[in-house]
Amino acid sequence: MTCSVRTGSVTKFRNLIDALDAAPGDRLFVTAWIDEDERETVTFAEFRRRARLQARVLRDHAVNVGDRVIIIMPQSISAMTTFVGAMMLGAVPAFLAYPNFKVEASKYRSGLAGVTANLKAKAVVIDQEFPDDMLGHVSLGEETTLLRARGLTDSGGEDELPLENHGESLAFIQHSAGTTGLQKGVALTHAAVLRQIEHLAHALKIDEATDRVYSWLPLYHDMGLIACFMLPMVCHTPVVMQSPIEWVMHPETMLQIVSGCKCTLAWMPNFAFQFVPRRTPPSRWRQYDLSSVRALINCSEPVRSSSMEEFENAFSTIGLKRGVLQSSYAMAENVFAVTQSDIDQATGPARIWADGQRFRSAHLIVPVAEGTPGAIAFTSSGRLLAGNEVRIASDSGALFDPGQVGEILVKSDSLFAGYYNRPDLTAKAIVDGWYHSGDLGFYLDDELYVVGRKKDLLIVGGENLYPQDIEEIVARHPAIHDGRVVAMGVYNPDLGTEDIVVVAEVERQELLANTLEIEREIRNLVVGEIGVAVRTIFLKPPKWIVKSTAGKAARSATREKLWKEHTELNLDSLNLES
Repeated sequence: MTCSVRTGSVTKFRNLIDALDAAPGDRLFVTAWIDEDERETVTFAEFRRRARLQARVLRDHAVNVGDRVIIIMPQSISAMTTFVGAMMLGAVPAFLAYPNFKVEASKYRSGLAGVTANLKAKAVVIDQEFPDDMLGHVSLGEETTLLRARGLTDSGGEDELPLENHGESLAFIQHSAGTTGLQKGVALTHAAVLRQIEHLAHALKIDEATDRVYSWLPLYHDMGLIACFMLPMVCHTPVVMQSPIEWVMHPETMLQIVSGCKCTLAWMPNFAFQFVPRRTPPSRWRQYDLSSVRALINCSEPVRSSSMEEFENAFSTIGLKRGVLQSSYAMAENVFAVTQSDIDQATGPARIWADGQRFRSAHLIVPVAEGTPGAIAFTSSGRLLAGNEVRIASDSGALFDPGQVGEILVKSDSLFAGYYNRPDLTAKAIVDGWYHSGDLGFYLDDELYVVGRKKDLLIVGGENLYPQDIEEIVARHPAIHDGRVVAMGVYNPDLGTEDIVVVAEVERQELLANTLEIEREIRNLVVGEIGVAVRTIFLKPPKWIVKSTAGKAARSATREKLWKEHTELNLDSLNLES
């Protein structure tokens, strides 16, 4: 038995709730993994019952068609049923990140205030443990009701809920990049979401009888919301979910859950492909079995060949089959995926080697043989899904030929109509029907390669450099904590070009006693690999770098923190505000 989406019959559904209602009631839907001794499971029938309960409670609090409902709750079945319950009423729910100790409080408060103010929600649903000191940063209008999830009580009625959704109704709002700091709500219709799921399920050959999704991804992020919640809901496929914080603290649990629950599909950002093997002692690897996995998809960041190789080399010894690691290019503005690599390709995503000098100086891809001195490896993010188009363009809008690096423009049948309540941002982002992604990449042999963010590009002495390349090199130093490096460009007015500044966390506080030696070794590493010099290196103690709500280093917020800290040390000349 295969997912009905693959036959195209999903388009018969009026909305996402119709798709949910069509699921066999006795089929397992969500398993919430709390720890190795505790988990909560619900069938599709039980999930529907709980969602209808939440819908009646929201209705009793005057939530109606088109009203926005903000959900700020820990990753849980309760959060998921509240989200779907709002959709059952024709309301428009939005997940926001829940506060946690990994996120800098000031950044979280600022983002929370901005996003809630923009949405102007009819109801804000929080859990019983939501911090009181954060409540003042939830923007509540005169008609907004604040609801504590555990305080919700059913009115007792068993009346049918009138579904007010049709295909072009708004289904929900997800926030671009998955952080509360970006006040860009992506408004998506039921029809757009269903079309995206149809294309993605077909590319992945989803089988509702045998597939099982694993996820630690936040529900406020498009990977977590679409790939690991909406897709299983529409395709009637089980999903095993754990808390993002639990995963960050204990990444080995991924191996435990996938192995124990025989999961077949998962999505992860690029950094996780290094994080899991490096944070799991090799002596424990053989306790697990990854032979059930048929597609583990690298998504949401430029795909790094070295990251994929590290994961595959580590876990091929415990059943991970060759070709299982795949790739995708996705964004909230397109509901989710634009591309997906061919899962039938036994060697995994396409890869090419290019002349590094031509890439940096001319932004041009000139293929060379693997192992050529100075060559750079690029891993494809896959081929276009049905209904999707891309262009590669210059800053002026001129279209580039295959192999030229430029901004990725997207047009599709699941593209968003605009940012919620932000016509100013929408006008800049969508021009003549094409979404300007802000990502840089190239298109070659029907494969899309993503190389970085346009706003992060460093131009040093006429060469184009990407901070991720520098960060990857610095992170290899044994004194530096994995994933806790931020590289940035700082304009030097005397030279008329940018200097490279690096901020990096050391593994242990005592390593700061060897700052000069570590800095010298890092400089040599960077010069040796890409031939440019780092002007200034700031070594910081553990937990100094600002992290996003997804647990990754937040480049802009870290830059701001660095400037505030070091202007007092007469380092204004670094011009860190530029």
